[in-house]
Amino acid sequence: MNTIHPQYITDEDGKKTAVVLSMGEFEQILDELDELDDIKLFDEAKKDKEPAMLFDDYVKQRFSK
Repeated sequence: MNTIHPQYITDEDGKKTAVVLSMGEFEQILDELDELDDIKLFDEAKKDKEPAMLFDDYVKQRFSK
């Protein structure tokens, strides 16, 4: 992850209440979260005990009914 440069919005007591990011930094974070989600899904799929199947075979099996 690249460095981000957050700016904080604070209340009257100085407590941070919100964060402001550039659009580029925000999109970068969203991309990395999406990649992390893909990694989690891949790890879950690896735990599955069903044998692997080619995608074309899956499509034929699933939609040939």
